[in-house]
Amino acid sequence: MDLSTINPVLLIASLMVAATPLLLAAIGELVVEKAGVLNLGVEGMMIIGAICGFAIAVETTNPYAGLLAAMVGGAVLSLLFAFLTQVALANQVASGLALTLFGLGLSALLGQNYVGIKPPAMSKLDLPILSDLPVVGPILFSHDPVLYIGIALTAATWAMLKYTRVGLVLRAVGENHEAAHALGYHVVRVRVLAILFGGACAGLGGAYISLIRVPQWTEGMTAGIGWIALALVVFASWKPWRVLLGAYLFGGINVLQLNLQAAGIAVPVEYLAMSPYIITILVLVIMSTDKSRAPASLGRIFHASQ
Repeated sequence: MDLSTINPVLLIASLMVAATPLLLAAIGELVVEKAGVLNLGVEGMMIIGAICGFAIAVETTNPYAGLLAAMVGGAVLSLLFAFLTQVALANQVASGLALTLFGLGLSALLGQNYVGIKPPAMSKLDLPILSDLPVVGPILFSHDPVLYIGIALTAATWAMLKYTRVGLVLRAVGENHEAAHALGYHVVRVRVLAILFGGACAGLGGAYISLIRVPQWTEGMTAGIGWIALALVVFASWKPWRVLLGAYLFGGINVLQLNLQAAGIAVPVEYLAMSPYIITILVLVIMSTDKSRAPASLGRIFHASQ
Protein backbone atom coordinates (compact mmCIF):
# COMPACT_ATOMS: atom_id res chain seq x y z
CA MET A 1 0.00 0.00 0.00
CA ASP A 2 1.42 3.37 -1.06
CA LEU A 3 -0.77 6.33 -0.08
CA SER A 4 1.84 8.75 -1.42
CA THR A 5 0.51 8.04 -4.90
CA ILE A 6 -2.70 9.90 -4.04
CA ASN A 7 -2.44 13.52 -5.18
CA PRO A 8 -4.75 15.64 -2.96
CA VAL A 9 -5.14 18.36 -5.61
CA LEU A 10 -6.21 15.89 -8.28
CA LEU A 11 -8.39 14.15 -5.70
CA ILE A 12 -10.38 17.31 -4.98
CA ALA A 13 -10.62 18.17 -8.68
CA SER A 14 -11.86 14.65 -9.42
CA LEU A 15 -14.49 14.72 -6.67
CA MET A 16 -15.99 17.86 -8.22
CA VAL A 17 -16.34 15.99 -11.52
CA ALA A 18 -17.81 12.92 -9.79
CA ALA A 19 -20.31 15.08 -7.91
CA THR A 20 -21.64 16.98 -10.94
CA PRO A 21 -24.11 14.42 -12.40
CA LEU A 22 -25.47 13.77 -8.91
CA LEU A 23 -25.80 17.51 -8.25
CA LEU A 24 -27.67 18.14 -11.52
CA ALA A 25 -30.13 15.30 -10.94
CA ALA A 26 -30.68 16.20 -7.28
CA ILE A 27 -31.31 19.90 -7.97
CA GLY A 28 -33.90 18.96 -10.56
CA GLU A 29 -35.58 16.54 -8.16
CA LEU A 30 -35.53 19.15 -5.38
CA VAL A 31 -37.59 21.53 -7.54
CA VAL A 32 -40.00 18.69 -8.40
CA GLU A 33 -40.48 17.78 -4.74
CA LYS A 34 -40.86 21.43 -3.75
CA ALA A 35 -43.89 21.39 -6.04
CA GLY A 36 -45.30 18.45 -4.10
CA VAL A 37 -44.44 15.67 -6.57
CA LEU A 38 -42.36 12.59 -5.73
CA ASN A 39 -40.64 11.37 -8.90
CA LEU A 40 -38.84 8.06 -8.42
CA GLY A 41 -37.99 7.94 -12.11
CA VAL A 42 -34.78 9.98 -11.83
CA GLU A 43 -32.60 6.97 -12.65
CA GLY A 44 -34.61 6.27 -15.80
CA MET A 45 -34.43 9.89 -16.96
CA MET A 46 -30.68 9.98 -16.33
CA ILE A 47 -29.98 6.85 -18.38
CA ILE A 48 -32.17 8.11 -21.24
CA GLY A 49 -30.27 11.40 -21.11
CA ALA A 50 -27.00 9.47 -21.17
CA ILE A 51 -27.84 7.56 -24.37
CA CYS A 52 -29.61 10.46 -26.12
CA GLY A 53 -26.69 12.77 -25.42
CA PHE A 54 -24.13 10.16 -26.42
CA ALA A 55 -25.90 9.21 -29.66
CA ILE A 56 -26.47 12.79 -30.83
CA ALA A 57 -22.93 13.84 -29.87
CA VAL A 58 -21.48 10.95 -31.88
CA GLU A 59 -23.71 11.52 -34.90
CA THR A 60 -23.15 15.29 -35.01
CA THR A 61 -19.58 15.25 -33.60
CA ASN A 62 -20.77 18.08 -31.35
CA PRO A 63 -20.83 17.42 -27.58
CA TYR A 64 -22.96 20.50 -26.95
CA ALA A 65 -25.65 19.18 -29.28
CA GLY A 66 -25.47 15.97 -27.28
CA LEU A 67 -26.03 17.82 -24.01
CA LEU A 68 -29.04 19.62 -25.47
CA ALA A 69 -30.46 16.34 -26.78
CA ALA A 70 -29.99 14.77 -23.36
CA MET A 71 -32.02 17.52 -21.72
CA VAL A 72 -34.77 17.05 -24.30
CA GLY A 73 -34.70 13.28 -23.84
CA GLY A 74 -34.98 13.55 -20.06
CA ALA A 75 -37.76 16.13 -20.33
CA VAL A 76 -39.74 14.00 -22.81
CA LEU A 77 -39.57 10.98 -20.51
CA SER A 78 -40.59 13.16 -17.56
CA LEU A 79 -43.55 14.36 -19.63
CA LEU A 80 -44.81 10.77 -19.62
CA PHE A 81 -44.57 10.79 -15.83
CA ALA A 82 -46.39 14.14 -15.72
CA PHE A 83 -49.22 12.75 -17.84
CA LEU A 84 -49.57 9.67 -15.67
CA THR A 85 -49.55 11.50 -12.34
CA GLN A 86 -51.10 14.89 -13.10
CA VAL A 87 -53.64 13.99 -15.80
CA ALA A 88 -54.40 10.30 -15.30
CA LEU A 89 -53.90 10.73 -11.51
CA ALA A 90 -51.86 7.54 -11.23
CA ASN A 91 -49.90 6.72 -8.08
CA GLN A 92 -46.66 8.71 -8.08
CA VAL A 93 -44.50 6.00 -6.53
CA ALA A 94 -45.64 3.28 -8.93
CA SER A 95 -45.36 5.63 -11.93
CA GLY A 96 -41.84 6.65 -10.98
CA LEU A 97 -40.68 3.07 -10.57
CA ALA A 98 -42.22 2.15 -13.92
CA LEU A 99 -40.47 5.15 -15.50
CA THR A 100 -37.09 3.95 -14.23
CA LEU A 101 -37.61 0.41 -15.52
CA PHE A 102 -38.83 1.75 -18.87
CA GLY A 103 -35.85 4.10 -19.17
CA LEU A 104 -33.33 1.36 -18.39
CA GLY A 105 -34.86 -0.96 -20.99
CA LEU A 106 -35.25 1.69 -23.69
CA SER A 107 -31.68 2.96 -23.21
CA ALA A 108 -30.32 -0.57 -23.58
CA LEU A 109 -32.21 -0.91 -26.86
CA LEU A 110 -31.13 2.48 -28.22
CA GLY A 111 -27.51 2.02 -27.20
CA GLN A 112 -26.82 -1.31 -28.91
CA ASN A 113 -24.98 0.30 -31.83
CA TYR A 114 -22.92 2.69 -29.71
CA VAL A 115 -20.94 0.30 -27.51
CA GLY A 116 -17.21 0.81 -27.90
CA ILE A 117 -17.52 4.15 -29.72
CA LYS A 118 -15.60 7.19 -28.49
CA PRO A 119 -17.66 10.41 -28.29
CA PRO A 120 -16.28 13.84 -29.27
CA ALA A 121 -14.30 15.43 -26.45
CA MET A 122 -15.70 18.28 -24.40
CA SER A 123 -13.19 21.13 -24.13
CA LYS A 124 -12.27 22.45 -20.69
CA LEU A 125 -12.24 26.09 -19.72
CA ASP A 126 -8.78 27.57 -19.91
CA LEU A 127 -8.76 30.87 -18.04
CA PRO A 128 -5.53 32.83 -18.50
CA ILE A 129 -3.49 33.16 -15.30
CA LEU A 130 -6.23 31.60 -13.13
CA SER A 131 -5.89 28.11 -14.63
CA ASP A 132 -2.12 28.24 -14.11
CA LEU A 133 -2.28 29.04 -10.40
CA PRO A 134 -0.79 26.33 -8.18
CA VAL A 135 -3.32 24.21 -6.28
CA VAL A 136 -6.24 26.61 -6.83
CA GLY A 137 -5.97 26.51 -10.64
CA PRO A 138 -6.47 22.75 -11.15
CA ILE A 139 -9.19 22.62 -8.47
CA LEU A 140 -11.34 25.62 -9.43
CA PHE A 141 -10.45 26.84 -12.92
CA SER A 142 -9.67 23.81 -15.08
CA HIS A 143 -12.98 22.04 -15.52
CA ASP A 144 -15.56 21.58 -18.25
CA PRO A 145 -18.39 24.15 -18.61
CA VAL A 146 -21.10 21.78 -17.34
CA LEU A 147 -19.50 21.57 -13.91
CA TYR A 148 -19.82 25.33 -13.51
CA ILE A 149 -23.37 25.20 -14.89
CA GLY A 150 -24.24 22.78 -12.08
CA ILE A 151 -22.94 25.17 -9.43
CA ALA A 152 -24.66 28.15 -11.08
CA LEU A 153 -27.90 26.17 -11.30
CA THR A 154 -27.71 25.48 -7.57
CA ALA A 155 -27.32 29.20 -6.84
CA ALA A 156 -30.13 30.11 -9.26
CA THR A 157 -32.48 27.54 -7.72
CA TRP A 158 -31.76 28.85 -4.23
CA ALA A 159 -32.41 32.45 -5.33
CA MET A 160 -35.56 31.46 -7.22
CA LEU A 161 -37.06 29.60 -4.27
CA LYS A 162 -36.15 32.29 -1.75
CA TYR A 163 -36.65 35.59 -3.53
CA THR A 164 -38.95 35.26 -6.55
CA ARG A 165 -42.69 35.02 -7.08
CA VAL A 166 -42.14 31.84 -9.09
CA GLY A 167 -40.47 30.26 -6.08
CA LEU A 168 -43.27 31.44 -3.80
CA VAL A 169 -45.94 29.87 -6.04
CA LEU A 170 -43.92 26.66 -6.34
CA ARG A 171 -43.56 26.36 -2.57
CA ALA A 172 -47.24 27.20 -2.04
CA VAL A 173 -48.29 24.41 -4.39
CA GLY A 174 -45.99 21.96 -2.62
CA GLU A 175 -47.14 22.92 0.86
CA ASN A 176 -50.90 23.03 0.33
CA HIS A 177 -52.21 22.43 -3.17
CA GLU A 178 -55.85 22.93 -2.17
CA ALA A 179 -55.12 26.38 -0.76
CA ALA A 180 -52.97 27.27 -3.77
CA HIS A 181 -55.80 26.23 -6.09
CA ALA A 182 -58.29 28.29 -4.08
CA LEU A 183 -56.05 31.33 -4.52
CA GLY A 184 -56.15 30.89 -8.28
CA TYR A 185 -52.82 29.19 -8.93
CA HIS A 186 -52.73 26.50 -11.64
CA VAL A 187 -51.46 23.59 -9.57
CA VAL A 188 -51.22 21.07 -12.40
CA ARG A 189 -49.43 23.53 -14.69
CA VAL A 190 -46.90 24.41 -11.99
CA ARG A 191 -46.23 20.74 -11.26
CA VAL A 192 -45.88 19.78 -14.92
CA LEU A 193 -43.34 22.57 -15.49
CA ALA A 194 -41.42 21.47 -12.38
CA ILE A 195 -41.42 17.86 -13.60
CA LEU A 196 -40.10 18.95 -17.02
CA PHE A 197 -37.33 20.95 -15.35
CA GLY A 198 -36.40 17.96 -13.20
CA GLY A 199 -36.35 15.69 -16.26
CA ALA A 200 -34.09 18.08 -18.19
CA CYS A 201 -31.67 18.30 -15.25
CA ALA A 202 -31.61 14.51 -14.85
CA GLY A 203 -31.00 14.08 -18.59
CA LEU A 204 -28.12 16.56 -18.46
CA GLY A 205 -26.66 14.69 -15.49
CA GLY A 206 -26.85 11.42 -17.42
CA ALA A 207 -25.14 12.93 -20.46
CA TYR A 208 -22.39 14.28 -18.20
CA ILE A 209 -21.57 10.69 -17.26
CA SER A 210 -21.52 9.31 -20.82
CA LEU A 211 -19.83 12.29 -22.49
CA ILE A 212 -17.48 13.74 -19.89
CA ARG A 213 -16.91 11.69 -16.75
CA VAL A 214 -16.80 8.28 -18.48
CA PRO A 215 -16.71 9.12 -22.22
CA GLN A 216 -18.30 5.93 -23.52
CA TRP A 217 -21.66 4.18 -23.60
CA THR A 218 -22.26 1.20 -21.33
CA GLU A 219 -25.65 -0.27 -20.50
CA GLY A 220 -26.80 0.81 -17.04
CA MET A 221 -23.84 3.17 -16.63
CA THR A 222 -25.71 5.53 -14.27
CA ALA A 223 -25.21 2.76 -11.66
CA GLY A 224 -27.76 3.99 -9.13
CA ILE A 225 -26.81 7.69 -9.14
CA GLY A 226 -30.47 8.57 -9.69
CA TRP A 227 -31.43 6.77 -6.47
CA ILE A 228 -28.63 8.54 -4.59
CA ALA A 229 -29.99 11.85 -5.94
CA LEU A 230 -33.40 11.04 -4.45
CA ALA A 231 -31.82 10.28 -1.09
CA LEU A 232 -29.69 13.41 -1.31
CA VAL A 233 -32.75 15.66 -1.54
CA VAL A 234 -34.01 14.27 1.76
CA PHE A 235 -30.53 14.49 3.30
CA ALA A 236 -30.38 18.15 2.27
CA SER A 237 -33.77 18.90 3.86
CA TRP A 238 -34.87 20.32 0.50
CA LYS A 239 -32.22 23.07 0.60
CA PRO A 240 -30.17 23.70 -2.60
CA TRP A 241 -26.87 24.52 -0.88
CA ARG A 242 -27.04 21.37 1.24
CA VAL A 243 -27.65 19.42 -1.97
CA LEU A 244 -24.37 20.86 -3.27
CA LEU A 245 -22.49 19.85 -0.11
CA GLY A 246 -24.06 16.40 -0.11
CA ALA A 247 -23.16 15.83 -3.76
CA TYR A 248 -19.54 16.76 -3.05
CA LEU A 249 -19.54 14.47 -0.02
CA PHE A 250 -20.69 11.51 -2.10
CA GLY A 251 -18.35 12.45 -4.95
CA GLY A 252 -15.43 12.67 -2.53
CA ILE A 253 -16.15 9.27 -1.01
CA ASN A 254 -16.52 7.71 -4.43
CA VAL A 255 -13.26 9.15 -5.76
CA LEU A 256 -11.41 8.33 -2.55
CA GLN A 257 -12.36 4.66 -2.68
CA LEU A 258 -11.10 4.49 -6.29
CA ASN A 259 -7.80 6.06 -5.25
CA LEU A 260 -7.49 3.67 -2.31
CA GLN A 261 -7.97 0.75 -4.69
CA ALA A 262 -5.24 2.12 -6.95
CA ALA A 263 -2.94 2.56 -3.94
CA GLY A 264 -3.33 -1.13 -3.12
CA ILE A 265 -4.97 -0.81 0.29
CA ALA A 266 -5.42 -4.20 1.96
CA VAL A 267 -9.22 -4.16 1.90
CA PRO A 268 -11.33 -6.24 -0.51
CA VAL A 269 -12.32 -4.20 -3.57
CA GLU A 270 -15.98 -5.06 -3.06
CA TYR A 271 -16.02 -3.36 0.35
CA LEU A 272 -14.43 -0.23 -1.06
CA ALA A 273 -16.93 -0.16 -3.94
CA MET A 274 -19.81 -0.42 -1.45
CA SER A 275 -18.48 2.29 0.86
CA PRO A 276 -19.95 5.36 -0.92
CA TYR A 277 -23.44 3.90 -0.76
CA ILE A 278 -23.13 2.66 2.82
CA ILE A 279 -21.86 6.02 4.06
CA THR A 280 -24.56 7.84 2.09
CA ILE A 281 -27.25 5.69 3.70
CA LEU A 282 -25.82 6.29 7.19
CA VAL A 283 -25.64 10.04 6.67
CA LEU A 284 -29.17 10.01 5.22
CA VAL A 285 -30.54 8.18 8.26
CA ILE A 286 -28.82 10.58 10.65
CA MET A 287 -29.78 13.78 8.83
CA SER A 288 -33.34 12.90 7.81
CA THR A 289 -34.74 12.53 11.33
CA ASP A 290 -36.17 16.05 10.97
CA LYS A 291 -39.19 15.77 8.64
CA SER A 292 -40.35 19.34 9.23
CA ARG A 293 -38.73 20.56 6.02
CA ALA A 294 -40.60 18.14 3.74
CA PRO A 295 -43.30 19.80 1.58
CA ALA A 296 -46.65 19.00 3.20
CA SER A 297 -48.32 17.93 -0.06
CA LEU A 298 -45.40 15.78 -1.22
CA GLY A 299 -46.68 12.68 -3.02
CA ARG A 300 -50.36 13.62 -2.70
CA ILE A 301 -52.61 13.51 -5.75
CA PHE A 302 -54.36 16.75 -6.67
CA HIS A 303 -57.65 17.06 -8.51
CA ALA A 304 -59.31 20.41 -9.17
CA SER A 305 -62.72 19.05 -8.16
CA GLN A 306 -61.53 18.24 -4.61
